[in-house]
Amino acid sequence: MRLLQLILLGLLVLYASPSGAAPTVLPFSEARQAGNLLFLAGQIGTLPGKSELVAGGIEPEARQTMENIRQVLEKHGLDMGDIVKCTVMLADIGEWASFNRIYVQFFEQPYPARSAFAAAGLALNARVEVECIAQIPGS
Repeated sequence: MRLLQLILLGLLVLYASPSGAAPTVLPFSEARQAGNLLFLAGQIGTLPGKSELVAGGIEPEARQTMENIRQVLEKHGLDMGDIVKCTVMLADIGEWASFNRIYVQFFEQPYPARSAFAAAGLALNARVEVECIAQIPGS
């Protein structure tokens, strides 16, 4: 049984955290390119190189989440201006305004298209998760 578990574990995608820390085994990629689009996996406010959330609630988590997104984009030669769509999941939709105060600091107009909704049970009990789609210039 242990051998089967190891074989199956080997089939999972290696995921490098946005901080460049040692890869951990998770069953998804941090980003995938399809045509001229880069689809980013959802990001939460984890501290660089760790599997724990930044302390302090929605605003620090939102800031770290957006920084994590920026780091993933930079690994792929992109920046926040290349994002065309974001989907925002909030543990409490009542924190939308607090999230938005941080979110707008990471973009210039025209802002990306965006959807936001309440979602129970985000990973690590996060207050927010954001996934994005970026357009790759010149491709």
